[in-house]
Amino acid sequence: MQFLPGYSVLLVDEPGVQRLSDLPRGRRLSFLSDMDQLGEAVERACRRLDPAFRRVHLEILGNKDPFLHAHVWPRFEWEPAEAVGASVWLYPRDRWSEEQFRLGPRHDVLREAIGSELGQLRA
Repeated sequence: MQFLPGYSVLLVDEPGVQRLSDLPRGRRLSFLSDMDQLGEAVERACRRLDPAFRRVHLEILGNKDPFLHAHVWPRFEWEPAEAVGASVWLYPRDRWSEEQFRLGPRHDVLREAIGSELGQLRA
């Protein structure tokens, strides 16, 4: 869902890993480094494409899905007043399921910008 355009998820590339502590220290640091790079790429792309960009929230929760993953949430000035400063998870349920918020071709420019920023950060 893209009710916050640029939302991204980083997935672990090793089946069976459920939590960060399941990884050896070197792989943990690598996952956290990848999370950092994805967060910075989302921040750079969103800042460039939307002047109302505020910040990025990074989360590793593990409450629902049984595999290690990290959420990267861009946050914006145009968000509803009750959402600014609150957890993304408190957004109304319709934001999580309505067709208008699904990832689609209108997000291609932002997806390409995030990919480009990731490429620059990894170079």
